[in-house]
Amino acid sequence: MALFIAALVIWFVVRVVDVLLLVFIAILVAVYLSAITDRLEQRRFGLRRWMGLAIAVLATIVVVAGVAVLLVPPVIDQTEALIGGLPQTLTKIQNVLAGWAQQYPVLDRTELADPSSGLVASFVNDAVSFVRGGFLGTLRGGGKLFIEGASVVVMALYLTSQPTVYRNGLISLVAPRHRPIAVRILQDLSATLKAWVVGQLIAMAVLALLTALGLWILGVPSWLAFGIFTGLVAIVPFFGTLISTLLPALFMVATGDWVKVVLVLLLGVLVHIFEANVVVPRIMQRKVELPPVLTIASVLIMGALLGAIGLIVAVPILCVTMVLVRHILQAEIYGDPTRAQSAVLRSTERRTGVDRRVAQSV
Repeated sequence: MALFIAALVIWFVVRVVDVLLLVFIAILVAVYLSAITDRLEQRRFGLRRWMGLAIAVLATIVVVAGVAVLLVPPVIDQTEALIGGLPQTLTKIQNVLAGWAQQYPVLDRTELADPSSGLVASFVNDAVSFVRGGFLGTLRGGGKLFIEGASVVVMALYLTSQPTVYRNGLISLVAPRHRPIAVRILQDLSATLKAWVVGQLIAMAVLALLTALGLWILGVPSWLAFGIFTGLVAIVPFFGTLISTLLPALFMVATGDWVKVVLVLLLGVLVHIFEANVVVPRIMQRKVELPPVLTIASVLIMGALLGAIGLIVAVPILCVTMVLVRHILQAEIYGDPTRAQSAVLRSTERRTGVDRRVAQSV
């Protein structure tokens, strides 16, 4: 009977995975709104929750609209120019790489040394096809996309305005003797997801700004478009960093200026190192630290299961999984009480010897 129920639950989850994904995205949006609302309600101004939520929503709309007005027109112009000259650029890149490869016996007989192989064009086409299949296919949904987007926003607003209702509802589904565990899990999940959301937004903004500024100083065409692209793909760990570093350097290959190509690559590496080790740790008191191998594996798995959207939610889902594993499997089943503490959420102050209780507070 237990196996039948488990199989039924798995079948149900598979059938409604798209809906569950929307709910999870709504939770992430609610976590972002709560990060602002909680500060306005409790720590700073003592506003009522509905008023703090209204301010958070209006501030978000104003910021997004302002950024769109300032950046969207030049980004569109630069992107159109980039796409319009793409065939010529790809041909130049292929010719430059072929001339370089022909100078080395090891590469002389490979496709890289053949100017007509279309190796660079196929690489770019594969990347474009992936984006088209993952994101543009969803955008063509039209009415479906609007309904799903509106559903996410409405669910996020309800979750933010009345968090205790849904938290208590989830706890009530747990057996009374296990409810203290459920409370600790929900507290850990809330703190961990909040740290990830806020840290991710900071990282995306910093990467976009520093990359755009550096490319502008180096005289790279479409510097603003590349900067915005770097900030957006930063949501995908490792792979976003790799692509955003290599892509502008690849387009600079067409100029034949290898010094500038190396400088663009070096800029990408330095910007990401600076953001990860200096900016975010100084701004954030707490940040999410996950094992790199697990992070990369989760991105690959979620990408294979859910496509491009899976790449975006891979890390927060991994955060949730790690919290559940530590509290339920390691702490309760294996009986290790130290695992009941917030293990995913680390404090940057811990490294300097400050009391670890700061990292465990919610």
